[in-house]
Amino acid sequence: MSSTMRETSRLAEASINGIVRRMVNLPRSILEGFSRVMGGGRRSQTLPSSYQYQILEQDIQNVPEEWSFLTSFEYQYGSMHPFFYACRFAEAMKIAEDDHKFLFLYLHSPDHPFTPSFCEETLRSELVVQFLDANFISWGALANRGDGLQMATTLGATNFPFCAVIAPARGESITVLQQLEGPVSPAELVEILQRTMEEQGSAFGSSKLKRDEKIRADRRLREEQDRAYHAALQEDKERERLKNRPRVIPKKAYEERLKQNSPNKDPASKAKDSQPSSQILIRFPNGERREKSFSSMDKVKSIYSYIDSLGLAGTEHYRLIASFPRRVYGMDEMNMTLKDAGLHPRASLFLERQ
Repeated sequence: MSSTMRETSRLAEASINGIVRRMVNLPRSILEGFSRVMGGGRRSQTLPSSYQYQILEQDIQNVPEEWSFLTSFEYQYGSMHPFFYACRFAEAMKIAEDDHKFLFLYLHSPDHPFTPSFCEETLRSELVVQFLDANFISWGALANRGDGLQMATTLGATNFPFCAVIAPARGESITVLQQLEGPVSPAELVEILQRTMEEQGSAFGSSKLKRDEKIRADRRLREEQDRAYHAALQEDKERERLKNRPRVIPKKAYEERLKQNSPNKDPASKAKDSQPSSQILIRFPNGERREKSFSSMDKVKSIYSYIDSLGLAGTEHYRLIASFPRRVYGMDEMNMTLKDAGLHPRASLFLERQ
């Protein structure tokens, strides 16, 4: 029985339409690698040629782990092979996730009898090299050392050469989409990889689309809030300009002002009038906007009273929400002053129907 036939027999209970799919928990040593590479960039994949020649004269065990596989492979088979990232497994997974690609994993056992034919005829095949470089992030490791040994144990490798197609998963796990053990021809390998991409790619592609749509929605919301803020700022400047322009006060208005400044006026009202104003921009579900100036000492319920006084349709049951950071102004906040509620000197609120 060829390895193509054996590829799913050992894990048949976990296959979907002939494609293996299972969750695997990563060992602690691999997880520590993830914590080190979060937020980091890609590492260079090229060593100076002088260093490469020096390596060939040394024991492979003395080579840095990230380069041990490539050094061993190229020493035996030359430089014709897929582009294998010379890094830790965690870094390769991060690159695959950033590029929205699956990871092709190859565990190399130099002394296994099937390894020479697989490397010479399959991994060095132009068909395989071009297909992997175009569609996958490739990562290889020695099966008896470092991350390669950890992944061989984690994935339960029992035969070599060993290949797997892996996708990122949440938490401390990865998703194994396909697993091959033993020799396989170039055409068979490409066919299996192509089938895995077609049958599994749609599921992972849909999650990527959802993430991208959420990013776009958040960006649109921020842009709308920025426009609303700058529009309110422009209106404040225009209002300030008009306030500073010389004007004639009508007699009735002058008398009303004298009355407001009268010593007999309620001290609480005087204190409230002396407080700076808070500009509140209210957005309604139908796209309408209303702006109102309140005293910073007014209560949140004053905004509700103002909205209720407008008598607009669809405002029978609602609540007010601020975004970035998101905060709901409901019954618990009714008696808070606008200043204490973080709505001073200006704020933009959304009316959400309930």
